[in-house]
Amino acid sequence: MCTSCGCGNATTSIDGAPIGVHDHVPAHPDGTVHAHDHAHDHAGLHAHVEDGHAHAHRHADGTVHTHPHDHAGPHAHGHPLDPPLHAQAGNARWHQHADGTWHSHDHGPGAVAPLAAVHAPGMASGRIVQIERDILAKNDALARENRAFLADRGIFALNLVSSPGSGKTTLLVRTIEALAGRVAAAVIEGDQQTSRDADRVRATGAPAVQINTGKGCHLDAHMVGAALRQLQPADGSLLLIENVGNLVCPAAFDLGEAHKVVILSVTEGEDKPVKYPDLFHAADLLLVNKIDLLPHVDFDVDAAIAFAQRVRPGLEVIRVSARTGEGFAAWLAWLERGVAAARAAREANLAALRRRVAELEAELAARR
Repeated sequence: MCTSCGCGNATTSIDGAPIGVHDHVPAHPDGTVHAHDHAHDHAGLHAHVEDGHAHAHRHADGTVHTHPHDHAGPHAHGHPLDPPLHAQAGNARWHQHADGTWHSHDHGPGAVAPLAAVHAPGMASGRIVQIERDILAKNDALARENRAFLADRGIFALNLVSSPGSGKTTLLVRTIEALAGRVAAAVIEGDQQTSRDADRVRATGAPAVQINTGKGCHLDAHMVGAALRQLQPADGSLLLIENVGNLVCPAAFDLGEAHKVVILSVTEGEDKPVKYPDLFHAADLLLVNKIDLLPHVDFDVDAAIAFAQRVRPGLEVIRVSARTGEGFAAWLAWLERGVAAARAAREANLAALRRRVAELEAELAARR
């Protein structure tokens, strides 16, 4: 299970088919990669805390390495039982309660609780932190693979995150319809159960795959990588990833996207950005949705934006209504700029490769 949130106890599926055997591709210090087959089903990354499997961890220099790991006994590679990450920085004092749970008190400004925090009764703090490191390090390695896949094809990918009921799917459908004939779009849908949202997207004519996370509360890079291989979005297209409705865990998991876009509807509280700061801090754009309802709700838009920009200074904000289309011109223009930039970056990379090939051919000809 995932010690960050307690999720991941059920099988993850894509369009109803379980995600099974896959390759792990860790990076070595020289930048090379190699794969290890794992015959167990992760349900994302969460099975990495089980016994008797290869385990990934990040070294001090940032490289990622895997090795056999058996949690039935001590770690053979000698991970120290350190205090949690943020406690090492002197920000928190950790102690264990009689029931085995761990708790911290902030000691100074800027103290932040680690992801695992107190959700693993009976588990030593060093073990919690090592599992947390392993999960996120593996996810980051897979996210880099996804990002390279997308960059090679000039695909502009967004990770749409919000609480349930913010209007993400309605926003997606209207966006795809508005971009028809201008930008090709594809969608990865994330929900715990059902394919209702993917079915709504497919009704627009856009390709979509549905990831069902079971008990999982967020998408991770492994799930998205598997979905990408099935979806095969067109070169130069827009990829919209609708994450599971959740304001906590999606903030910690890079999927390989260009940007996180957080959606806050006016039917929620304007103080959400300061209650759930990690997600708003990780975002590059805030969409304030359902503004057509402002005359009927007690919601201070300016206060909500001020809270969000306090958490994430400079955060760009667009006010929209997915129902009426108000504000969509600014949103669509933002998307088209991103798509154009992704395409231009791909062309620049291809041009650089062509120049390099020409240089090598010239060198070879000179040696003959």
